[in-house]
Amino acid sequence: MCGIVGYIGGQQAAPLLLEGLTRLEHRGYDSAGLAVLGSSGIKVAKQAGRVRDLGDGLPKRFGGKIGIGHTRWATHGPANDVNAHPHTDEAGRVAVVHNGIIDNAAALRAELSGAGVELASDTDTEVLAHLIARSGAKTLEARTAEALSRVEGTYGIAVTHADFPDRIVVARNGSPLIIGVGDHEMHVASDLAAVVRYTTTVAHLDDGEMATVTAGGFKTWRIDASGLSATDRRAKEVDIDPEAYDAGDHESFMHKEMLEQPARAEAVLRGRLDDKFGTGHLGGLNLDARELRAVKRVKILGCGSAYYVGQMGASLIEELARIPADAEAASEFRYRNPIVEPDTLYVAVSQSGETIDTLLAVQEIQRKGGFVIGLVNVVGSAIAREVDGGIYLHAGPEVAVASTKALTNMYLAFAMLAVQLGRVRDLSIADGRRLIAGLNAIPGQIDQVLAAEPELAVVAKSLAEAESLFFIGRVRGFPVAREGAQKFKEISYRHAEAYQTSELKHGPLALISTAVPTVAIVPDDELVERNVAALHEIAARGGPLTVVTHAGVDLGDLAGKVERIDVPKNERELDPILLTIPLQVLAYHAALSLGHDIDKPRNLAKSVTVE
Repeated sequence: MCGIVGYIGGQQAAPLLLEGLTRLEHRGYDSAGLAVLGSSGIKVAKQAGRVRDLGDGLPKRFGGKIGIGHTRWATHGPANDVNAHPHTDEAGRVAVVHNGIIDNAAALRAELSGAGVELASDTDTEVLAHLIARSGAKTLEARTAEALSRVEGTYGIAVTHADFPDRIVVARNGSPLIIGVGDHEMHVASDLAAVVRYTTTVAHLDDGEMATVTAGGFKTWRIDASGLSATDRRAKEVDIDPEAYDAGDHESFMHKEMLEQPARAEAVLRGRLDDKFGTGHLGGLNLDARELRAVKRVKILGCGSAYYVGQMGASLIEELARIPADAEAASEFRYRNPIVEPDTLYVAVSQSGETIDTLLAVQEIQRKGGFVIGLVNVVGSAIAREVDGGIYLHAGPEVAVASTKALTNMYLAFAMLAVQLGRVRDLSIADGRRLIAGLNAIPGQIDQVLAAEPELAVVAKSLAEAESLFFIGRVRGFPVAREGAQKFKEISYRHAEAYQTSELKHGPLALISTAVPTVAIVPDDELVERNVAALHEIAARGGPLTVVTHAGVDLGDLAGKVERIDVPKNERELDPILLTIPLQVLAYHAALSLGHDIDKPRNLAKSVTVE
């Protein structure tokens, strides 16, 4: 969940590293630091706070054409200057930056202390610097491999050593690392965002792989029990616009990404809708019609918002394909010794494609012989490389921690999958064409919802004044409510809980009061009367109500007494995503009214690469 950058070449490293760290700040921002290797050895500057604070306090003489940098999301020890990366050995000859968690750090720290090493920090990472420094191997690669052989856990690391001033050594196991190839210079990063301004030719390391990076190129190695063996990793050109990583005139990336949703929705649908036969065309699944028809169950795995959109997808698949489907938190999946069935289609959902809990779930499924596809947004990511097939989301880079456009495209991918599964079963061509027409209408309808942003901002400011909120919905509306509560809590820091509307009377109704607003999801569907009845129960107890609904819904004598947000009506199976969009806008403007840093919510990071 932290950010790594590295540079080696003919330019001064520090300015390039600071620029890269700024672009990775969404991955961790408790503290930041740099280590540069120059003629006088390794110099380190690090401190708690944001990257801009590090840059403002950087010494004037901080020269060197080799360097590594880091933004930290604290795991071991609080966010302070000492615990910030890079970490060094006692002599200051080795510098290490690290993403991930070393599970046996306590034992290694105790061993080092027993050998007379004075550990300066609370971190797990510091042990790596000491282990590398104490190795007697002849090369930096061998010293690093020897140190890593002692480590249990996950890592993405970059290492510099004063005795080897022509190289950076990097290694990966469960935490992403890429190498960017320039003109007589090389870049290292944990995310493409850090290097895309300088090069779009990159190599992704696999787990268990190490690389030697010099100004002239790179070599890769496989770390195994016998030591190091050469691999043939090649760099590839990635199709990405560097400007996609800039917020432009927008006050935040989240605002920019919300407004991009109509265009990105069109991108994920383009070329994948078959109007003639009323079906989806998802060639990346690597499953033909007979294999799709043989699927007896669908299991969806994701974390956070990906989990909630997975619940929306499971509901769609059951409704359209009449196959049992459910979603589960990927973080729990492998720990309950799951039964992996040969006729189950497993779907892993992750914007970054690097979410460690989801990646480990994929690996558990594959160890047990299951077939798994991925819904990911990053080409070349770990999950994209591991799965048996997939649906690329085409959402474009998503920088804000709170997911908007990627979540919307996840839903649309599930809708296409549900239609395709349904059409090889009992979904009629008429219903297929009805749903394809509905999908084609969604980008324009999202645009209509976003056009109401000024009115939604007024409602959001009122909701932000509450310390606690309820979000409620039934069946299709419940995962919408869960996602709405997620957005509200993660960027406004208000306590927000989601419940099934039908469950209110079984306990949560006791908490309803004039101080606890409820945001109710009330689509114009077969449950509208039951939902409206529940609104009366809340109103009777003085609970303020905001109702996200459709224009045709009659709220009876509640009309004029509640905040009403109407969204365009689509096919009832596809309505959930349109009901989700205003909840994004509400959360955004609630956080804005409270003065929060919307793109960097406290305690959170964009790509979760630690368990």
